[in-house]
Amino acid sequence: MPEKVREERLIRMGEPPRTRADALRKLVWVLPWLVFLSSPVNDLVAGGHTATGTWLGSAGLTAFVGTYLALLLRNMGSPLPGRAVAGLVGVLGALAVALSLTLGSSWFGLFVYVSVSCGSVFSLRTAYWTIPLTTLVLLLVGLYTADEDLWGLFLLVPLIGFAMSGVRELVRTTIELRWARATVAQLAANEERLRLARDLHDLLGHSLSLITLKSELAGRMLPDHPEKAAQQVADIEQVSRQALVDVREAVTGYRRPRLSAELAGAQVALTAAGVIAELPAEPDLAGVPEESESALAWALREAVTNVVRHSGASRCTVDLVRRQTLDGPFCELCVEDNGPGTSGKGPGNGLTGLTERLEKAGGMLEAGRVKRGFRLVARVPLTPVGDVGSRA
Repeated sequence: MPEKVREERLIRMGEPPRTRADALRKLVWVLPWLVFLSSPVNDLVAGGHTATGTWLGSAGLTAFVGTYLALLLRNMGSPLPGRAVAGLVGVLGALAVALSLTLGSSWFGLFVYVSVSCGSVFSLRTAYWTIPLTTLVLLLVGLYTADEDLWGLFLLVPLIGFAMSGVRELVRTTIELRWARATVAQLAANEERLRLARDLHDLLGHSLSLITLKSELAGRMLPDHPEKAAQQVADIEQVSRQALVDVREAVTGYRRPRLSAELAGAQVALTAAGVIAELPAEPDLAGVPEESESALAWALREAVTNVVRHSGASRCTVDLVRRQTLDGPFCELCVEDNGPGTSGKGPGNGLTGLTERLEKAGGMLEAGRVKRGFRLVARVPLTPVGDVGSRA
């Protein structure tokens, strides 16, 4: 929480003030810049002008400072529109010209504030010509009054104006980088939540389905076959313990199932559901990337879970073959049953999550009804995703 408050405070430092507290902090930062007003104030206090000139000079200086502060606090309350901001900068420039021409070179320092305003409120494209224009006006005023004090400010005015433009762009870029970093962190958190949701759905769906089947078997065996019922209960305990291990691994991000283990689990689940299973004895996984094997293992788990829970099938066939396509070599897992299925419309959460897994591994999923039953086909590349992309 303190870190978040600190970041928000740093962001407000780079923006025009929007609250009274922001305005006070901004004014404290701006106070050192008022040093250029010392010459006009000393000129008024010295008494070198008539009473009317002194009064008009004081009024003009007050109006100048008020306009400058209005630009500084332009976003408090209802932000000023762009035309109003440009008008205030124009008023600053007109006051600087009028006061410098009527009261002398001591007032040339006002052009510094005009240049700073151009650099802080205008875009870079506008500041690129308004700051040199301010410097040119200062030059013309100085030449008109034939005052040698001009040259001390001739370089200072554009330098300070462009420096303010650079600071403004730096602050803007810093703010954008902070928001970009926050967005990246949010996207990473969302991706992790999606991964965890997919893992828990696939893990618990399969394990709980198997536990339910074995519980029903144990219930039917209890009156006449207590020993077989006890074996089913022992299997339930084993499945439950393995489910706990899988959930812990999924939460910590270390869960990466193996196809051989999933084939063995599929045999147990299908047999418990009374489904005749035809599975490959020993899968040929030579050369299959680890990520691709993991995606196929998740596909097999999801497919078998759906067969057990929804298909009503009496037979299920699992094939694992290699195919050469125009996009390169692929490993293909096909799970087909002969059940009537259910009347569910559209893919469920399991197939949606499985599609995301396969796409992340560079593969694809095809699932749908066939003439007699349901078929799920998962394909993954036999080369890493990065290598496939580089060849393409």
